[in-house]
Amino acid sequence: MEYNLADLFESVVDAVPDREALVYVDHPGTGAERRLTYAELDAAANRLGHHLLDRGIGPGDHVGLHLYNGVAYVQTLLACLKIRAVPVNVNYRYVEEELVYLYRDAGLAALVFDGEFGARVVAALPRTPSLRHRIRVGGSAEEADWPGGPPVPFAEAVASGNPERGFGPRSGDDRFIIYTGGTTGMPKGVLWRQEDLFFAGMGGGAPTGEPVSRPEELAERVAAGGAGLVFFPTAPLMHGTSTLTAFIAFHFGQKVVLHRKFVPEEVLRTVERERVTSVSLVGDAMLRPLVDALSGPLKGTDCASLLSVSSSGAILSETVRARFRELVPHTLLLNNFGSSESGFNGTATEDAGPERGFRLRVGPTTTVVDPATHERVPPGEPGRIAQRGHVPLGYHNDPRKTAETFFEADGARWVLLGDMATLDEDGVLTVLGRGSQCINTGGEKVYPEEVEQALKAHPDVYDALVTGVPDPRWGHRVAAVVELRDGAAEPTLEEIQQHCRTRLAGYKIPRGLVVTARIQRSPSGKADYRWARAVAAGGAG
Repeated sequence: MEYNLADLFESVVDAVPDREALVYVDHPGTGAERRLTYAELDAAANRLGHHLLDRGIGPGDHVGLHLYNGVAYVQTLLACLKIRAVPVNVNYRYVEEELVYLYRDAGLAALVFDGEFGARVVAALPRTPSLRHRIRVGGSAEEADWPGGPPVPFAEAVASGNPERGFGPRSGDDRFIIYTGGTTGMPKGVLWRQEDLFFAGMGGGAPTGEPVSRPEELAERVAAGGAGLVFFPTAPLMHGTSTLTAFIAFHFGQKVVLHRKFVPEEVLRTVERERVTSVSLVGDAMLRPLVDALSGPLKGTDCASLLSVSSSGAILSETVRARFRELVPHTLLLNNFGSSESGFNGTATEDAGPERGFRLRVGPTTTVVDPATHERVPPGEPGRIAQRGHVPLGYHNDPRKTAETFFEADGARWVLLGDMATLDEDGVLTVLGRGSQCINTGGEKVYPEEVEQALKAHPDVYDALVTGVPDPRWGHRVAAVVELRDGAAEPTLEEIQQHCRTRLAGYKIPRGLVVTARIQRSPSGKADYRWARAVAAGGAG
């Protein structure tokens, strides 16, 4: 047995076959749900895996998951791993041109998609000749003119497959691809070995403890422990954060709860009903609506079971964190830092905030380097974050970007992340922001995240993004795009500037302000800076 995700999952199934593994609420508020034990989820994945094999999809083939959260997503993901096919996440917000790019770039051989995306899939198919097998979850294909014939209904595909395993041997070298969100450029497929992803993104079976020292140890730990933990990844599974959270839960032999979409009030009702112990989400865009619901219509919701709420992929502002702690004081709030290219890097320190920056304590595998030379920079000097050890193989189908991002030094393989930071002598990393989003204004560097934190501390600001717009004198000037709280009066630029001056140096103060009805983010809550630049440049939301 190796550190292969399918092997590891099956070992947990064999240890606790009758334990509840997955609870899925189809339409929050309707009561419609599905519950599967580990044995039932395993058999369901086996069925789909055998169907794919019977249709010529096998080891090394890339399979797209163009799906909302649900049993079908988890079932398809596990089926791919079982047959050594490579799962590829597809952003369900993409329209035809974006889908054509991703389908072609990923070289998809098969696609499993939600029926409501059928029209987009049909439109993309003529330009994606590698995609030879399609499976539709729900909906109807009768009205569409499908090139090569209609897709196979998911229920039919599952019914046709054998519920037993009977698959060939697997390896820790088997691949796993996570496509980035594409909010700052075209999405890139991060290519992982499963063994590396298990340790870098899933904590080696124990994110808060000692990783396993051999693959068999995972099931031994599960068998020796009990049930009782309930993990609730609330962001879309199409983003790495939620998928990794689900696997972490499975590696503990615990229960995963899923909603089809993020509805704050229903999330809280499910926390109460299912006695959820751990919620994962992405930034203020997801935590703030939960805080608002707990302050208003869902006031009094029983959150006694909730041990932790963790955010990754977007920084939680100090304002939202403070309000959440007032409402749920017993729950540990974790402001995590990681990426598709690195997995988990660390958790913010208690003193992280607008005054001291986003600070996290990191281990010896993470440092700060000069991006040109890859040499470590002196303590306190800015550079790019780099991580060694269990890192990806590179970017799928992009050797140029792979060469720019991955390098070898000191006998180890490294990944160069996009974030600028400083590292002090005590091993505390202060994240400055994405280098690609850094605003150069009159020779000074401004990182949007720092200004956004200050803006979101304003009592009338619900959400904010900061970007640079061209300026004939300064090269670029700092511009803020803000979404106001319901009922708030629109502030003037001068009022916003006065608020920020108590928190930021003068050159970081926004010189432009656009109030928009809604800040555009990805479904997981990540910032869409391309949209923000367009809005700021146009001066209208």
